[in-house]
Amino acid sequence: MFKRCGAPRCRLLACAARCLSFHSLFDLPSEWYLKTRQSIQQFTICQIGLSVFSSIEGESNKYVAHSYNFFLFPTTFGILDSEFSFQASSVQFLNQYGFDYNKFLKNGIPYMNEEQEKKIKQNILTGNWKVRSSLDKDQIKVVIHEVTRWLDLAEEGDWMTLPGITGFQAFEVQLVLRQALPDIWTVLRDEGVIVKKVSREHRWYLENTSCDRESCWKEKILLSARGFSVFFQMLVKAQKPLVGHNMMMDLLHLHEKFFRPLPESYDQFKLNIHNLFPVLIDTKNVTKDIWKELNFPRVSNLSEVYEVLNSDSNPTKNSGPEIIHASKCEKYVETKYPHEAAYDAFLCGSVLLKVAHLLLWRVHGAGSVPEPCFPLYLDALAPYVNQVNLIRAGVPKINFSGPDHPSTRPPILILSVRRWPGVTEQQVYHKFQNLCKFDVRRLTRSQFLLLTNKFKDARSVLKEYRRHPTLQVSLYRYWRHSPDINCVLRVCGIVTTWALVAFLLGRPSP
Repeated sequence: MFKRCGAPRCRLLACAARCLSFHSLFDLPSEWYLKTRQSIQQFTICQIGLSVFSSIEGESNKYVAHSYNFFLFPTTFGILDSEFSFQASSVQFLNQYGFDYNKFLKNGIPYMNEEQEKKIKQNILTGNWKVRSSLDKDQIKVVIHEVTRWLDLAEEGDWMTLPGITGFQAFEVQLVLRQALPDIWTVLRDEGVIVKKVSREHRWYLENTSCDRESCWKEKILLSARGFSVFFQMLVKAQKPLVGHNMMMDLLHLHEKFFRPLPESYDQFKLNIHNLFPVLIDTKNVTKDIWKELNFPRVSNLSEVYEVLNSDSNPTKNSGPEIIHASKCEKYVETKYPHEAAYDAFLCGSVLLKVAHLLLWRVHGAGSVPEPCFPLYLDALAPYVNQVNLIRAGVPKINFSGPDHPSTRPPILILSVRRWPGVTEQQVYHKFQNLCKFDVRRLTRSQFLLLTNKFKDARSVLKEYRRHPTLQVSLYRYWRHSPDINCVLRVCGIVTTWALVAFLLGRPSP
């Protein structure tokens, strides 16, 4: 793919993943990460979309997009047998948009991370491996039985074909047959696996001189088992800007599934991602920051962002970058495929280029915009590089190239409840949901912390409930309201009181 696109001219990689966690505005980035880390380990990626945008040589501000869908399924080989969960709402969502589960479950490309690869490589190259899948075991038994029956009647030089065995499974079948039967040789052809009866002397000769000798195709087995992970390493080596929309979950999955298991340390995760992809751009973060400033219509998803940027609301609609689809990637020219991974990736890359042009226009003005080019676009996007949007957390975004920015959320409120015994967090949430939505966290038996991401909601509730007889809301002050601080102060008060009493009782009488 990179040969066809021309990696030196490749400008950016837009990525989207379809992934089959519960967060709170109270969560610090490190807490958010630890919660999500557990969830990521339980789920899998069923589809990845990639859209590679390349500038067209000799044409000003014109780009061609190569968009691809990859259906993935975890590698099952030897000791490697992954488990993953399905989330019912995610399945319903994908059903609604026509997701092809057959391509995912039956034809998904295998993948593994570096830790899994080391285990399989050691087992394959040392010959210390076993077929673990019950389905594979049954099929292998049938194949061995069929070949053994044929061998009893075959003469040296005869051959037979095992049809319908292709791809990764063909290597596995050959490995088993060669280990089990010393007087056969196997070759993979278009029609299937060819089994030939040979003498043991000829077998020794083939093992040591053939280009298809065991050491070579063991490497082929490993390459086939790595699957999409090989392509992932190509993306890493390309060192191109990686673009996504709300891409935090995508980055977590890319790390866990193709690089290494997610580390316990949040800072280590950030460092690893930055080393893999030094330039990240989250279009959610960019558009969220400039949307209100430019008075664009309100949007709720990537498709709507794309439509607004292609509408008359965009003052640079007619002067922005021209984007065309590659000759063999024209599926999305006339038809929309919302939430198909490659289509979302194409939208994401297109949105980035159009927003970058808009930022350039905003800086220079309509009459003095320099000749647009991708380096100028990157300069305009510099404040947003490596700033990835974070959904429902104590900070709105994560900085992958340095310390995270301090929170810009509204202040925490404290609710003091009277005459409502046994009240729960859920009951408090439902009490306020008609006015505004808060995340609720219990502080004491009768006190709850409230946090929203909208300043107007915080002001509204403070005004409405500041003097409420049973539900009093005020600003939370740590030194005043923290149970730990109150406990320390009580202990200090008690100690001070006893010390004063002891001092007075121990003082001699006049």
